[in-house]
Amino acid sequence: MSIATLVGGLATLAWIAAIAVAVVVVLRASRGRPIKAGGTIIVVVIIGAILLTSISSGLVFIAPQERGVVISAVSPKGYRETALEPGLRWIIPFAESVVRYPISKQTYTMSIASSEGQIQGDDSIAARTADGQQVYVDASVIFSVNPSQVIQVHITWQDRYANDLVRAQARGAIRDVISQYRVEEVNTTKRTEITNLITQSLAEALAQNGLILDDFVLRNITFSPEYAASVEQKQIAEQQAQQAKFVVEQKKQEAEQARQTAQGLADAAVIKAKGDADARIIQAKAEAEALRQIAAALKENPDLLTYQYITKLSPNIQAMLLPSNAPFLFPLPEMQSQITVPESLPTPATP
Repeated sequence: MSIATLVGGLATLAWIAAIAVAVVVVLRASRGRPIKAGGTIIVVVIIGAILLTSISSGLVFIAPQERGVVISAVSPKGYRETALEPGLRWIIPFAESVVRYPISKQTYTMSIASSEGQIQGDDSIAARTADGQQVYVDASVIFSVNPSQVIQVHITWQDRYANDLVRAQARGAIRDVISQYRVEEVNTTKRTEITNLITQSLAEALAQNGLILDDFVLRNITFSPEYAASVEQKQIAEQQAQQAKFVVEQKKQEAEQARQTAQGLADAAVIKAKGDADARIIQAKAEAEALRQIAAALKENPDLLTYQYITKLSPNIQAMLLPSNAPFLFPLPEMQSQITVPESLPTPATP
């Protein structure tokens, strides 16, 4: 509780006491029992009430988040040229009064939701883009009164600056900037740029009228139902195209995988064939070397071939027929004991 409030309360009590004393004095006098010095008591109480009331009217406490504009009946301009700073201040009782203005941050919201903004119902900003599309913008303006220009704000706007200045300037700036961009740019690539342009335009307009723009928030952008439907169809088409592209890419990867598998099998077959060929070459070289060594051995031992031939014959052979011109005749020891040669052939009979 401030001192000014306390003094005001005491002044009120003093007036109540003065009225009560006057009533008591009058009642006692009407019954023939007047109070001695009753009139003096009434006058003293009334004078005290007047003094307390005057002091209460002259004391003003300005909170830290406020500035006070003094409306003065004794000033040629009708107001003091300097606003009251925070603290306990004195003004001329009954000749001056104070209008308080907050210098703390205030928020003015315009939204499509009925319960979010200062105005009930749909208060979004309808704007038209450069290509003729209708969009609806939700926005919030965070601002404050410039402490050094409180008197100018009072003279120009009084307490109407939020609705008549901030609201009007914000809606106009939003429409002007939105009209410079195509609809597909508003909510995608150019949204930050749009916000910056609106902030710059709005800050200049408010500064000229004694207000400070602390921040501008572009909360939401809603498109018309027709455009929203077309955007949804476009997104569906793009998603289908992306899906088709993904399927094609997947098929390419599968084809590449199959190609690499076939290439691997082919490379393996080539390596195997080369290995088989190398093995045959090595085997042929080994056989040629063996034949060379056999030929060298036969050259040094001619009978070795005959020996090898005999050892390969079956043990059950009893006779062999050789061509008449065969250079070889092999006497077989097992057969000599069984073959008998006649001494002379019989003479054929004479007819």
